[in-house]
Amino acid sequence: MSEAKRTQFTVQQERALLVSVILPDSDADLHDPLGELRSLARTAGAKVVDEAVARRSSIQPGLYLGRGKAEEIAGRARQNRVDVVLFDNDLSPAQIRDLEKIIDRKVLDRSEVILDIFAAHARTREARLQVELAQLEYTYPRLRRMWTHLERVAGGATTAAAAVGGIGTRGPGEKQIETDRRLVRRRVAQLRRRIAAIDRRRQREVRSRRESFQICLVGYTNAGKSTLMNLLTGAGMPVADQLFATLDTRTRRWNLGEGHEALLSDTVGFISHLPHHLIASFRATLEEAIGAELLLHVADAAHPRVAEQIRAVQEVLGELGCGEKDQLLLLNKIDLISDPTVLRVLSERHADAIALSAATGENAEKLVEAVLERVRGRRVSVTIQADYTNGRLMQYLSRYAQVGDRSYEGRSVQLEATLGEKHVEVLRTFGAEVRIRAESESS
Repeated sequence: MSEAKRTQFTVQQERALLVSVILPDSDADLHDPLGELRSLARTAGAKVVDEAVARRSSIQPGLYLGRGKAEEIAGRARQNRVDVVLFDNDLSPAQIRDLEKIIDRKVLDRSEVILDIFAAHARTREARLQVELAQLEYTYPRLRRMWTHLERVAGGATTAAAAVGGIGTRGPGEKQIETDRRLVRRRVAQLRRRIAAIDRRRQREVRSRRESFQICLVGYTNAGKSTLMNLLTGAGMPVADQLFATLDTRTRRWNLGEGHEALLSDTVGFISHLPHHLIASFRATLEEAIGAELLLHVADAAHPRVAEQIRAVQEVLGELGCGEKDQLLLLNKIDLISDPTVLRVLSERHADAIALSAATGENAEKLVEAVLERVRGRRVSVTIQADYTNGRLMQYLSRYAQVGDRSYEGRSVQLEATLGEKHVEVLRTFGAEVRIRAESESS
């Protein structure tokens, strides 16, 4: 019997057996507890050939689900020629090691599958650095286990030995493991420095855009954020019906009408039980959400677990310190809802939400009006005294202000204008004298 072969973070082209352990206080979908893991596995490129659900009153420290169930899974893995067993739970290094000994197949937990998808979808240098950091932080406590398997496989069957290089892979011992740990620590420190530099640059970029109203799309993965971004801005971003299709933040100008515009950013989708180290690694990317004035929370209203998904997004926003930001909940994909009762119940539960379809554009005008209300609410009436030859000032006013009456005296011009409150200080940096008028003067 060949030993478990486990040398990398990939489940591509592998036959997978899915396992979910459900506890009494679990928030798993009792009708389809493996639905999300099934989607994750397929997104990662695996072929799901079998599934197993174990209901337990408590976690077994050693094997997580108990020896009897582990041996049952081992039998099913052999019967179905399974390459990898995917758990919809987070397992400790010791639990994975002990499970692999019994099942004799590679065992991955939920976090590892998500990391694999992130690695496959990272396109920019920034995203790749963040994924590598998350992978190394996940790998570090598991180095002993990974070396142990290389040693066992190399000393086992001939074909398995050939697969990992045979001679030269035996017995790394404590010295090799410690060397690897030092290398990982050094690389992690290097990645953190690079990502910190990205974070500082991102913060400067966010600050430099403060003259525009900043809005950020957030939501569960595959909720339709990129489709909505395309609808509102004509961005032409690629859209895929899969989890974590977007990892890189994109920002586009959104013309709201009435002389108003905003900067709209798309972000990586969230998921329930998102690994904490992954959130930390992608904090630089999520800086757009942290710096935004308004969050558009996009939810898949047609998904059977939309309530849990909304809650998961709010938990991640809380971790990022964005939980108290101004938000608009968007119940997306209403074109996929055939039962009107479903939408009615959701709308009653979330009275301030906007039900729409990013795919068809239905009710998009309601979203635009809701955003405009917020933009208008942040506007003030001002009297501006400045040199009319100040080209930068005049260009800025033509873009961000609604200018009314004006009078000239020599090189000086006095303007009555309405604009976003945050633009006032910018005008002063251009050398203008700005006085905010009282409401009685503006009427």
